[in-house]
Amino acid sequence: MKLGVIADDFTGASDIALMLSEGGMPTTQFVGVPERAADAAVEAGVVALKSRTLPAQEAVAQSLKACDWLVSQGCTQIVFKICSTFDSTDQGNIGPVTEALADRLGETCVLVCPAFPETGRSVYQGHLFVKDLLLSESGMQNHPLTPMTDPDLRRVLRKQTSWEVGHVAIGTVWSGSDAIKWSAAAAGKAMVIVDAIRNEDLVALGHAAAARKLLTGGSGIALGLPRNFGFSPGRSPWTGVPGKAVVLSGSCSSATRNQVGIFKASAPSRELPVDDILTQKLSLQELVDWTLAQDTPPLLYSSADPQVVAAAQARHGRDRSAQAIETLFAGLAAALAEAGVKRIVVAGGETSGAVVSGLQADMLQIGPRIAAGVPALKVTDRPLALALKSGNFGGPAFFSEALAILEGSA
Repeated sequence: MKLGVIADDFTGASDIALMLSEGGMPTTQFVGVPERAADAAVEAGVVALKSRTLPAQEAVAQSLKACDWLVSQGCTQIVFKICSTFDSTDQGNIGPVTEALADRLGETCVLVCPAFPETGRSVYQGHLFVKDLLLSESGMQNHPLTPMTDPDLRRVLRKQTSWEVGHVAIGTVWSGSDAIKWSAAAAGKAMVIVDAIRNEDLVALGHAAAARKLLTGGSGIALGLPRNFGFSPGRSPWTGVPGKAVVLSGSCSSATRNQVGIFKASAPSRELPVDDILTQKLSLQELVDWTLAQDTPPLLYSSADPQVVAAAQARHGRDRSAQAIETLFAGLAAALAEAGVKRIVVAGGETSGAVVSGLQADMLQIGPRIAAGVPALKVTDRPLALALKSGNFGGPAFFSEALAILEGSA
């Protein structure tokens, strides 16, 4: 194994795994830190953690364990994969995890870039944009777990680390990979936010980072990395999985709520209100029976408008509400798979983590692209296909498109 990735959630892991696979690197996604050695054919290993919203100390411990395993497999470069919207509060763990990994690997300068232009995420003058809006005006300021109210990544990161935080401006990036290297080196011991507004900028960043032991960023940061290891773009083989299917949605992002509205206009659907989940009004067996009784793939969702989410959190507490939803989706996914469901489309990073944990899947095969940042996936030890979608990803008809690709009919 040459390149290792530590992803702070499951959708982010499949996101960057797709990027590396499309870059020609044989890639496997591992669910948690494996207990055994990887197959010798794997060139890029992506360890999916569920650490994005963990306290810093716990996230650091999990990330260091993943790092040690990846290095033991032969990895010479590690990517700490974070969300392209830099999901992290002032008490967040992006800074502490980056610092701990750098210390473990002996790295003194870490290039940091969450940009992913294909999905509208760009970094300019150190500020993160979502399409034409600053991060703090994009809807992410209403995120139920990690509200992003400051678009200046330098300020956000400085509150999380004792390291200096530097900046490589877009003009330097456009001067090429050598200019990026020189500018970053001049910052000394630092985490360096790198501007990027085009894919070409991320390719230049990747080439500039060829000798670096650690990078931190979104999946876009991997665009230029496979070439550093001698690989060129290629396609992943895929055979679809027919049979019963379901869509599970826990994301409350505006994009997912729009996708939910479109899909349920033509498909059976069941809302799973937080109040009903917490008061145990929902029967897991009844939900499974209802799902199996549908003639077409149905939707089960807890996605709701921000004000509804805020009201539920006020009544029950943020952490208790989130835990109850994740527990339900984990149990539901396990029960549905046991009952014979062969395809599961999931919306939301936390929801995806709950579903994969519930399924007790330990390795995922990377398939073709469904949408930017979202591959088709297969659980390696059974005929079960998955799509794990970050909340903001995918077009309006994503759920229908994902179901067709997982089946092999698109």
